[in-house]
Amino acid sequence: MNYKDYLKLEQMLSLQHPLSEGPEHDELLFIVIHQVYELWFKVVIDETRSLQHCLNLSDHLTARDRLRRLRTILKTLVTQVDILETMTPLSFHSFRDRLSTASGFQSLQFRLFECILGSKERKYLEYFRNDEEGYQRLEAAMREPSVYDSFLSFLSKQGHFIPETVLKRDMAQPYTSNTEVQETLISIYKNHPGLAQISEYLVDLDEGLQEWRYRHMKMVERTIGFKMGTGGSSGAEYLKSTLFKPVFPDLWAIRSML
Repeated sequence: MNYKDYLKLEQMLSLQHPLSEGPEHDELLFIVIHQVYELWFKVVIDETRSLQHCLNLSDHLTARDRLRRLRTILKTLVTQVDILETMTPLSFHSFRDRLSTASGFQSLQFRLFECILGSKERKYLEYFRNDEEGYQRLEAAMREPSVYDSFLSFLSKQGHFIPETVLKRDMAQPYTSNTEVQETLISIYKNHPGLAQISEYLVDLDEGLQEWRYRHMKMVERTIGFKMGTGGSSGAEYLKSTLFKPVFPDLWAIRSML
């Protein structure tokens, strides 16, 4: 076994195929950046599933390690936006038409990551009507407990009060903030520093996702302004509507109560 064979480098480096004539210089960069994003999305899904497994086993030490790693990966995703922003609007438009109906909205892995965290928007299933396997994977994730559900179950196992209506809710529905859960979280912050630290790592993760959304939106606005996005989306306008929507609302709500 050697480095090239272990990493399947020949196969990996043969997967970049610019469609523009020439080809246009920046199309290779565009392809590579998005392929790297998808590789990171594969990792964050694996890490997030592992986080849930740790919470289900009440393994809080490993859970904290997984949360720290996820936050660090999200910082890396944000940094990659800096590279995309070296591409001028003119250089992007030189090959943009080749994307046709392809759009980042069709990233199954990012939608799975959002869903596993707790952002369960059934409207996203529409992007995968022509992808039976992707549709089924996302729909199955919609029905499963989210990271936040696993966290609340973990707190309950530690002896902290979580309402039965929350623990036994319909997992296919988005979570809505709960005042009783918030009261429990406030007590944890005041009396249980170890659990409070896990809560703060979850806030870090939520903040990291929001930061990535913001940088992504500004990159799109910087590149195409408020033109229609690829795939028929409203581009930057749509991305603006996704900003500042936490996936762990209770952990943000208690900030003004502590």
